[in-house]
Amino acid sequence: MSSSPLAPVSHTHDLPVLDWTHRLTQLGPRFFTPLQPTPVAAPRWAARNEALRAELGWPNALFDDDHLQAFAGNAIMVGSQPLATVYSGHQFGQWAGQLGDGRAIWLGEAASAQGPQEIQLKGAGRTPYSRGGDGRAVLRSSIREYLCSEAMHGLGIPTTRALSLVASPEPVRRETLETAAVVARVAPSFLRFGHFEHFSAQGDTDSLRLLADHAIAHHLSECRERAVLWQGNVYAALLDEVQERTARLLAQWQGVGFCHGVMNTVTLSLLGLSIDYGPFQFWDGFDPGHICNHSDHQGRYAYGRQPNVAYWNLYCLAQALAPLIDDQDMTLQVLEGYKTLFPRCLGDAMRAKLGLVDALASESEREADWTLVEDLMQLMAAEKVDFTLFWRQLSQAVVQQSTASTLTNAGWSAVTDLVLDRPRLLKWLARYSERAGQNNFAAMGQQMLRTNPKFVLRNHLAETAIRQAQAGDFSEIDTLYNLLKSPFDEHPSFEAYADLPPDWAGQLEISCSS
Repeated sequence: MSSSPLAPVSHTHDLPVLDWTHRLTQLGPRFFTPLQPTPVAAPRWAARNEALRAELGWPNALFDDDHLQAFAGNAIMVGSQPLATVYSGHQFGQWAGQLGDGRAIWLGEAASAQGPQEIQLKGAGRTPYSRGGDGRAVLRSSIREYLCSEAMHGLGIPTTRALSLVASPEPVRRETLETAAVVARVAPSFLRFGHFEHFSAQGDTDSLRLLADHAIAHHLSECRERAVLWQGNVYAALLDEVQERTARLLAQWQGVGFCHGVMNTVTLSLLGLSIDYGPFQFWDGFDPGHICNHSDHQGRYAYGRQPNVAYWNLYCLAQALAPLIDDQDMTLQVLEGYKTLFPRCLGDAMRAKLGLVDALASESEREADWTLVEDLMQLMAAEKVDFTLFWRQLSQAVVQQSTASTLTNAGWSAVTDLVLDRPRLLKWLARYSERAGQNNFAAMGQQMLRTNPKFVLRNHLAETAIRQAQAGDFSEIDTLYNLLKSPFDEHPSFEAYADLPPDWAGQLEISCSS
């Protein structure tokens, strides 16, 4: 088979056949456009996620040389039905009209040990929704997506997953001339808020209902039971389920110091998954007002604004579902749930970072704990203290502390050395010690070590892997993958990956092309 970009895509009949189901295609042609991927020149494996393949119970042969062609978009696995879905939505707070899968091609839905999983090729060529784009992804952004998907999974945060990464020398123009890559990503569903906005904006209530019924039947069956809370209104229950998943997801993002960068309505998952890794960033120095996306000139998606933007997007989804819910008061009541649930989820996430995991804590105790958290975060923000390193060092210090007596072990020095205003931090530590009281500090610390990761995908780590890969060496991708899939472990031979970023990291800029 030719690997020329001009060669037609063909079926490869000797490939092992996955057990395809394609429930999405049963919705009909209003929801998608069938099309073939565009072949890419001279593909080679850059990364293969053996752990995910094994988790899903898919055959070893999925990563052989024949399947390289399939995951590059140069061949079609038998039973696959490639297509691109249509959606509409808001970008940077403005209605953008019809969008759709501009560079993602859906291969189908395959049975797995974890239930049906949809497979997409991101970067496999133009679709009817590319809006003048080339439909390609570059190696730089594809490495970031591959690694961040798995980093989030390692952190226990709901996410789409990355199955493979294929590189090609084929040139792609972005800010500069780069090379192409294709990520195969996997999720139970890639449905977004924007899929619903599309049909609602068109006044196509029949299609809107069909899509909602599909989502409830195949992906969010909890809505049937939840409908009891909403006078049997299953569509109100759908919105309620989505707002709850979104609230929990945002609390996890905020707790680990993750900035998404482009929280449009078309980049929020109906299932509450982290999706579309572009200009994301994990904290180095903590700054709630930081804008990680160089393209976000107004700072709409700054870290501190993410929770409110999520609510704004949920409001857009509620407007889209309004013709089905058919009760404005009920719709607004559903949305109120986010305003209650998110703060509680975030409070629990931050309390866990301090080792305060008593689920039976009173409201007054929770409020006091939140004051403790806020005071610490203000201190960290004032000096832009390294977010991940501070929480990990605090966890280590607590592990070494046997009782709430004077905090004298060497671990506390490692914590106080991270700040300039040591008296302020020492006062805070005294309050923290008093709050912990007679708790078993060692046990608290162990819990904190399972909550506060040692390793996150800092921008400079990803950039190092990118630069080596652009020179033809993909080994750093595997190194980072192996660290990030178990980010709470010590990995003592890789201390440098958990250290403060180098000076040049501050010069890195990421944008929507990332």
